[in-house]
Amino acid sequence: MHNSLWDIRTISYHGCAAQAFLLVFFIGTEFSLLTIMCYDRYVAICKPLHYGTLLGSRACAHMAAAAWATEFLSALLHTANTFSLPLCQGNALGQFFCEIPHILKLSCSHSGYLTEIGLIVVSVCLVFGCFVFIVFSYVQIFRAVLRIPSQQGQHKAFSMCLPHLAVLSLFVSATAFSNLKPPSISSRSPDLVVSVLYMVVPPPAF
Repeated sequence: MHNSLWDIRTISYHGCAAQAFLLVFFIGTEFSLLTIMCYDRYVAICKPLHYGTLLGSRACAHMAAAAWATEFLSALLHTANTFSLPLCQGNALGQFFCEIPHILKLSCSHSGYLTEIGLIVVSVCLVFGCFVFIVFSYVQIFRAVLRIPSQQGQHKAFSMCLPHLAVLSLFVSATAFSNLKPPSISSRSPDLVVSVLYMVVPPPAF
């Protein structure tokens, strides 16, 4: 693969496939972990007496393992399907990373393209489900926080939730802009900045 962002930068086909796999894997895992962290805050604030039962060490380990295993399988399916497609529009990517949406633009296989679109739709549905869960959880969290009588208790609850909300907002907005921006926005500099934002800036956990 040839990266047209810098004319001298190239990457092998297998290296590009590995990079695309890792991107899908880590992005998906990060969002899954952010969802689990939201659930952690929901239980801690809304159901504190059940925290030890609902979020014991074994439950946390199971949720984390499920997130990693699910995203590994998802990344494997996306990458295997995408890199089995023939490329008929050259091998130059106008992007900093080997991202699957950019590679699909180079493909000339209609059936393979539709298969990948189907996989993307399934992934989007899962992401949307997690997003709805996060919104619902935070509505319940803020309702519970506002009922706390002491300002110190409210401040403690907000200090636990706001950093997570900040990271989540940055991650979601940067990812959405990268994948849903209008075709008219073709400048590569914003793409590079946004890619760095959702890949490097948000920590996987805190």
